[in-house]
Amino acid sequence: MKRPLAPLHVLIVEDEALLAMDIEAMIEDSGHRVVAEAASLFDVEELPRDLAPDLAFVDIQLAHGTNGLDVCRHIQASWPGTFIVFVTANPKKIPEDYCGAHGVIPKPFSRNGLMSAMRYIEEGVCDPPPVSPQPASFIASPAFAATWVS
Repeated sequence: MKRPLAPLHVLIVEDEALLAMDIEAMIEDSGHRVVAEAASLFDVEELPRDLAPDLAFVDIQLAHGTNGLDVCRHIQASWPGTFIVFVTANPKKIPEDYCGAHGVIPKPFSRNGLMSAMRYIEEGVCDPPPVSPQPASFIASPAFAATWVS
């Protein structure tokens, strides 16, 4: 199902405030809208049920001893159809099935790297599969690699 190209509504789940602000600025610079930010699973659980983000960027290690894998499960249960991308320095902590998420952007990443990944993801969310080549800054999960990698 095609969605309008922009703006995507984006949820950021990141416990490092400065990094969350940087990611927010890059998302908005790419023409999208951040609808919420959270630093832990508890914060995500407090978000309104009608939030329905198109895309969620989720760190693996979060505040208050929570983790991105549990956040991923909560997002899937609360907002089915949300495209989930882990943003982490610990991609080896992601299970082989990516917990049902769509991919990962490894940290550290550059502004250009995140923006390239954002464009690629936008194409995939709005009009799958993406027509652009997959950028080095985004690794598709095994479930999507076969259909998305060009």
